[in-house]
Amino acid sequence: MDLLLHLDRTLDELDPPRWAPPAADATRLVRTVHELRRVRLGALGAADLRMLVTQRVALPYVLPLAVRLLIEDPLRDACFYEGDLLLATVNAPPAAWTLLPEPAARLRAVIARLPEVEVAALPRGAAEELARFSARI
Repeated sequence: MDLLLHLDRTLDELDPPRWAPPAADATRLVRTVHELRRVRLGALGAADLRMLVTQRVALPYVLPLAVRLLIEDPLRDACFYEGDLLLATVNAPPAAWTLLPEPAARLRAVIARLPEVEVAALPRGAAEELARFSARI
């Protein structure tokens, strides 16, 4: 799938069915995820992608976009700390990655190039999470 063909479309368009509006008493997280489904893919930022990945929303579209950002800046601070987008992305369900072998390979290459000192500066357990992702076939 060539993402450049879809950057002007939204997840509601690409990942049917369109979601109904959130309930009146929905949490801020639920309201935000619903709103993000109506944003053009090309307009989604790192924090948006981190949220969609962690909520496991439309992963076949969201993961390649996250990888694209991570190639440019692997330790990008999406919202909480340096590397939060990377860790959210490697923790996506393995089944999602089986559909995306090329982005998965690119992400493995990004991880392989990370200096050990930068990996060590990530939160506890991050090195193991990165290694677990990299070991997947």
